[in-house]
Amino acid sequence: MTSENGNDIKLRYDEDGFVVVRQWLSPGEFAELRDHVDRYIREVVPGLPDADAFYDDKSRAETLKQMQRMEQDRYFAAYRHHPTWKAMAEALLGESAHADGVEWFNKPIGTDHVTPPHQDNFYFCLRPTQVLTVWLALDPVDEENGCLRYVRGSHLQGIRPHRRTSTLGFSQEVADYGDADRVREVPVPMEPGDVVIHHGDTIHRADANRSPTRHRRSFAMVFQGIQCRRDESAYARYLEAAQAQRQEMGLKT
Repeated sequence: MTSENGNDIKLRYDEDGFVVVRQWLSPGEFAELRDHVDRYIREVVPGLPDADAFYDDKSRAETLKQMQRMEQDRYFAAYRHHPTWKAMAEALLGESAHADGVEWFNKPIGTDHVTPPHQDNFYFCLRPTQVLTVWLALDPVDEENGCLRYVRGSHLQGIRPHRRTSTLGFSQEVADYGDADRVREVPVPMEPGDVVIHHGDTIHRADANRSPTRHRRSFAMVFQGIQCRRDESAYARYLEAAQAQRQEMGLKT
């Protein structure tokens, strides 16, 4: 990445709250990561608790929709330190940073779940909001199969009120999301190997996957700067709400 490109990426991130970088990894790096994701799903996921692997229908392996805390695996624990990812996060945050979470998301074929509008830092409860997510497309992503949609500039307004949802994996949504937000939405189509990086306060959502043939899979890492400290009381309230949701759905916590 040249300094000119880096400056433009930083400008877009600061102004819009998100930025797209095309073909983030080399073909070899991308293939290696994808192979390890497949290995993790095949070998590790069957033994995970419900809190770390979410399904639309647990009796059907193809409906796996979300994995959390993948850094418990040796490969992904080391991958958190990947220099390309870390350097970009530090350039955008303006300080030293570390990866705090490794995640995988999917919108399976034949399911109708939407991703509600939310701000990641409502879940993270970090102060100040020196936190971002790097989201890597593993499949072609477009409006048919549920691409991410960002509310441009919403990170500049701070955290909005949230409320409980019935969406597993996204237990909270922006409570007052309305027309003023929808007119500022930007859909982000992507190709495998592209990334979108978003600020922890940027509102984003995604529609259901309407494709009859295509999944919408992605791999993501969350980076936080050295200034960040967790608001423990707010985080405890979030965890309590998330646990209550899983219990209501009959899932093990």
